Amino acid sequence: MVKLGVNSVLFKGVDFKTAAKAIKACGYDGVEISGIAGMCEHLNLSRWREDKAELKAISEELGLPFLSTEIASRDRERLLVAFEACAEIGIPIVNIGPGGKPDDEDSLKEVIEIMNILAEDAAQFGVTLCCKAHVGCAVYNTPTTLRLMEGVKNPAFGIDMDPSHIWRAGEDPAEALPKVISRVRHIHIRDCVGRGPSPGAPAEQTCGRGDINLYGYFKAMVEAGYDGPVCLEVIGPEQDLVSATAIAAESRGYMNALLRQLSNAK
Repeated sequence: MVKLGVNSVLFKGVDFKTAAKAIKACGYDGVEISGIAGMCEHLNLSRWREDKAELKAISEELGLPFLSTEIASRDRERLLVAFEACAEIGIPIVNIGPGGKPDDEDSLKEVIEIMNILAEDAAQFGVTLCCKAHVGCAVYNTPTTLRLMEGVKNPAFGIDMDPSHIWRAGEDPAEALPKVISRVRHIHIRDCVGRGPSPGAPAEQTCGRGDINLYGYFKAMVEAGYDGPVCLEVIGPEQDLVSATAIAAESRGYMNALLRQLSNAK
């Protein structure tokens, strides 16, 4: 069964325990703890050993398991720390972006080479490394995602399929998902207004408020039998606790309604 979660970056204005309580209150199955340097470090890699017991206690107390973390960086030194931290804390998936330059063959080859090295590192710690297509990077659409899949065969590597980036690449995410689903191990979800470089203001990223055909995307996901994490990832200016919780709650309600509708249609 699909596991709905929230990337805690949406709650970057509060501590992790406060964020986790709000996410649990919204009815989510789990949490993606943010470890994005300079943006939101609820998973602080410089002091993860000191924080390990508290993070695990929060998760256990609330019944809110860790679904993943987003590190974003592809820096090997930082990721080696992240892989060890995740193995110790019990975080199964590490999400990063590809980096590189779009429409540059040498850059794409370099990304594939780097991902092979990082996937081997992840395997040593028993965690899964996921990379997503990202606007402005070497991997940014379905064709480049397929190249990445072909180039990295390690089972410790998977795709983090974010429809908002595929949408902004000019594609229909509902049509793109079946082409890559065999290697999808994680999904980042949000809505978008328009196809510009930005997904819009945080409120516009609330599921159901934008232009992406999320019903079609969820239909493709359900038909493929995907049963991994689907984590709301909303970025942009810091939100107060009430606003962040409203975005999370509305998105959860929308996604849950889609899943119920699709289940009843079987």
